[in-house]
Amino acid sequence: MDLRISGRKALVNGGSAGMGRGAVLALAREGVEVFVSARGEERLRAACEEIAEATGAKVHPVVADHSSDAGRETILAACPDPDILVATCAPPPFTQDFRDVPQEEMERALNTALLSPIAYIKAVIDPMIARRWGRIVNISTGAAKYPAAMRVLSGPPRAALSNYCTAIAKEVAQHNVTINSVLPGMHLTPGIEDVFGPRAKASGRSYDEEIDAFVKAIRLPAGRFGNAEDFGAMVTTLCSDMANYITGQSIVIDGGVGNSTF
Repeated sequence: MDLRISGRKALVNGGSAGMGRGAVLALAREGVEVFVSARGEERLRAACEEIAEATGAKVHPVVADHSSDAGRETILAACPDPDILVATCAPPPFTQDFRDVPQEEMERALNTALLSPIAYIKAVIDPMIARRWGRIVNISTGAAKYPAAMRVLSGPPRAALSNYCTAIAKEVAQHNVTINSVLPGMHLTPGIEDVFGPRAKASGRSYDEEIDAFVKAIRLPAGRFGNAEDFGAMVTTLCSDMANYITGQSIVIDGGVGNSTF
């Protein structure tokens, strides 16, 4: 299917790995020119080169910390006027006792997952309004809708971001600018490997066995973790020309583990 976004320009923050990389790949497959930011230069450049070679699209690495003022200046200098903004970030660590979470970690999470995305939205939205076309998608977390104590560094700031985006989505919808959030559950990413690799080693199981045990323990209806590239394709669908009537939504993609009717 042609999503009718070939020739558009996209900025993807945090796109060197995982679901962000999946979004970059899907956008590039649609003929979008993509500017990709991340802090780790080696992995970022490798990802951009691989995706450009595989798709023939222009994929530009921008080495910067998108949550810092200096990084934001660098990124917006490289891509000041995108048609599409996709925002994600490395997930914060799982927490143990919520009482032990330091104040500075909470402040860092708020800056990365709430204040930074808001700053980018404010920087790019007026040109989108002027041209009467824009798509903004935040890659969030299922914990924003289904809170969990072990995700207090992730869920609360992203729930606040969904609230903010839904509010302003109503203001800009008349200009063909849409703003949505996608809330993933468990997907196979490098971040998941960092979590389940040590768990597998401690339990004496293989990585795949550890994942399978977790899937069974939480009774995940799909019976497996999600695929980051499939997730990226869903993000890109929301960036398409046809998704012009979907806005202000927080869409859960979790293999059916969330049990909300609406």
